[in-house]
Amino acid sequence: MTEGEGEVDLAALRQDYGVAGLAESDADPDPWAQWRRWFGDAVAAGLHEPNAMIVATVSPEGQPSARTVLLKGISAGGFRFFTNTGSDKARDLALEPRCALLFPWHPLERQVRVEGVAEPLEGGEVASYFSSRPRGSQLGAWASPQSQVVAGRAQLEDAYREMEERFAGRAVPVPPTWGGYRVRPVRFEFWQGRPGRLHDRLRYRLVEGSWVVERLAP
Repeated sequence: MTEGEGEVDLAALRQDYGVAGLAESDADPDPWAQWRRWFGDAVAAGLHEPNAMIVATVSPEGQPSARTVLLKGISAGGFRFFTNTGSDKARDLALEPRCALLFPWHPLERQVRVEGVAEPLEGGEVASYFSSRPRGSQLGAWASPQSQVVAGRAQLEDAYREMEERFAGRAVPVPPTWGGYRVRPVRFEFWQGRPGRLHDRLRYRLVEGSWVVERLAP
């Protein structure tokens, strides 16, 4: 793409940060407590889908990929999300469970990076969550062969109507291709924007069962 009249100058797009800071004395020694504090701030600020997080995985060929999913709970020391077990991310995690999460809370000039290991959720947790989903989402889970090539939108809509007829008048069961994961963190990083790009970055590393807090240069 060549530069032309009316084109946005990407190099000139910048914004200085200075809403808040993050000092070691203000940070909780427990990263989970710190995460909950910041998540509470994101909810209180009215951010759109504050539970949205980017999940990064790597394929068997070494190709990294990332996508946004919704955090649906915290249990047994891990972040929990659900997905189609035939999706790209599920296939990646089956062979390489190490992954990364990112919570991008831009209006607060904050982000939280997480590195950890994903483990499949047990059937009871999957069924409990699936039963809480809106019926339309339940039907969509049956209708969509996630990450697979389809002929067009009409194929998906036809499949959805077929599921409506199939489960008319009764509860929608959990599809055999539906599951979830719990990502157990081994690292957290809390990033707070600061003036002059001297951002605050506090990293928590799990070392022999204890969290070590370190400041990183921006």
